[in-house]
Amino acid sequence: MEMGKEIRRLRNDRGLTQEALAAALNVTAQTVSKWECGSSIPDVQLLPELAVFFGVSIDQLFAMGPEQQLDRIENTIYARGLFDEAEERQIEQQLGVIAESAAHAGRAELLLAMLCNHQAEQYRLLAVAHGKEAVEKTGGDREAVCELAEAWGSYIPDWNVRNHHALIEYFSDYCRRDPKNRAALMWLLDNLIDDRRLDEAGRWLERLAGIDRTFRVPAYRYFIALAAGKADEAERELAELKVMDGQEWCWALTLGDICTQRQEYDEAVAWYRKGQEMQPSPKYTDSATSIAHICEIRGDKAGAVAAYREVLRLLREEWGIVSGETREEVERAIQKLQQSV
Repeated sequence: MEMGKEIRRLRNDRGLTQEALAAALNVTAQTVSKWECGSSIPDVQLLPELAVFFGVSIDQLFAMGPEQQLDRIENTIYARGLFDEAEERQIEQQLGVIAESAAHAGRAELLLAMLCNHQAEQYRLLAVAHGKEAVEKTGGDREAVCELAEAWGSYIPDWNVRNHHALIEYFSDYCRRDPKNRAALMWLLDNLIDDRRLDEAGRWLERLAGIDRTFRVPAYRYFIALAAGKADEAERELAELKVMDGQEWCWALTLGDICTQRQEYDEAVAWYRKGQEMQPSPKYTDSATSIAHICEIRGDKAGAVAAYREVLRLLREEWGIVSGETREEVERAIQKLQQSV
């Protein structure tokens, strides 16, 4: 067994006898011998103690390669709610070790960012729950209301709080260094438009137009015209966008988003459904989730439940997700709707 070989290698690297390792773990030397020859494996409850003793991750005990370890960590992040402090530190340490390899540093850093964002989101949900209780139990105290609004990601009117100048500065610099990175250009455009820095957005859009021939360019022209108050121009861009041929599935989702923002809900639902039909497998849940939100806004609880059930179907059939936080969050939404009928 690979684990037995790894235990033997770690023991030998530290110049330990089987007897010395056995004494440290409060097992017999015969037990250690069986591990190393592959006739048995350590009890699952002993694995953390073994890992701590050797100063390695549990994954390393299983002799997982870096890619396998990264896959397992990513799946764990998606499947879990809030990690406790010890679990979070353990994942951080494991990723830190993997990041020392240049070949895996990029993905290790990506997963560190994912972990931090995941924890922040989980704490935000806790803040929402506590904020609701604070509002109710303080009789709507102003500070309690403000904390709840902030936890919920509320719109903030104060420009000095809500502007994106630091993000814009970073992505502007990055896009100058990597002018063909479409994803970075789009994030830059999104935030320039949100801050109403429309002249700059127009100049960066021309750069996007130089590398992109999809629906994205007319979509951004629509958003810029709309933000500038040029209604007729925006309508022309939208009309062009709707009749484009040969586009990928997210074209339909973009039109669904635009129609939702215009409160043209029936048309939005039609575009979202079209987008889901166009997607190759594995299909994402965005379309069904958006339809569920529209139904909730319109007071159509039965429609929202049906849409959330479609999300569960997609998670199960397209992604093989039958348990974990991702699924439980949807199930809670369904339960809340059914209880309020």
